Amino acid sequence: MSRKKKKQARAVLSFVVMAVLLVGLFFAAVNIGSLKVSFSELLRGLFVERIDNVATIWDLRFPRIIISMLAGAAIAVSGVLFQAVLKNPLADPGIIGISSGASFVAVLITAFAPTLFFFIPLFAFLGGVLAFFLVYSLSWKGGLSPLRIILVGVAVNAMFTGLSNGLNSMSGGNMSGVASIVNGNITMKTWDDVQTLVPYVIVGLVLALVFCGTCNLLSLEDKTARSLGVNVNTMRIVISLIAVLLASISTAVAGAISFLGLIVPHIGRILVGSDHRALIPFSILFGAFTFLLADTIGRTIAAPYEVSASIIMSVVGGPFFIILLRRSKKYAN
Repeated sequence: MSRKKKKQARAVLSFVVMAVLLVGLFFAAVNIGSLKVSFSELLRGLFVERIDNVATIWDLRFPRIIISMLAGAAIAVSGVLFQAVLKNPLADPGIIGISSGASFVAVLITAFAPTLFFFIPLFAFLGGVLAFFLVYSLSWKGGLSPLRIILVGVAVNAMFTGLSNGLNSMSGGNMSGVASIVNGNITMKTWDDVQTLVPYVIVGLVLALVFCGTCNLLSLEDKTARSLGVNVNTMRIVISLIAVLLASISTAVAGAISFLGLIVPHIGRILVGSDHRALIPFSILFGAFTFLLADTIGRTIAAPYEVSASIIMSVVGGPFFIILLRRSKKYAN
């Protein structure tokens, strides 16, 4: 078997295994807690007749599980897009300040204009755009340096995180909407939150799939991409806005999640390769699995207390980021 066919076989196997793992984790997450139902009972309660335990699980666990999967997929794909646009293997919406910018504006609206609840995702998107503009403009010095992007991004992230925490403290930490965004807590999410998240995430993921071929071209040298007829600057802005949309909307509902957009694309490249036509769909599955796994571990590791999924991701992602930093040739000197 040729090397190319081996890679294709590994990619197909990775997709199948990840899909099976995601379905298995979904049903495990449904059953973790004080209420437990069999698979047949779950299906009967969902589609045939009312079963009290299934109805309770539907109202309490399903929104949280669906939000975990949607937010995980969105943040992972956002990371893939940022890495393609910025040509920076360490770009992540959490690390470079996009999530914290979106979080700050979402917190601001939640605290001072709660009647605009259904427009919070749009305001969060504007916050993400503002953060990305700051990082991009402050990093530009005759070109984009991967190291400058990370350093400026860390500074912007710290600034917006501090502002969000300040607003949370000013509210006495007792406003559940503000606190859940700041702390990345999805414990009390409802079907209203799912309805808020779904349309934006679907639009963002579909657009990401549409531009996956362009992401392949942007990974080339700019001169090469232009010779192939690509308007590099325009495409960079368009794909950046898609990435900001995905990261910001997820942050508005699930809170700021760090390192997910870094871990998933890197493991994805190992398993399915660097072709974005395979990497983006795989990142959708793997991102959903990773964040749902983090949330499920957070629910069980210290039961009856809960550890936020954002904390789980930070604990795992921090060492992962350090390893990538040490292995990357761009940062070796």
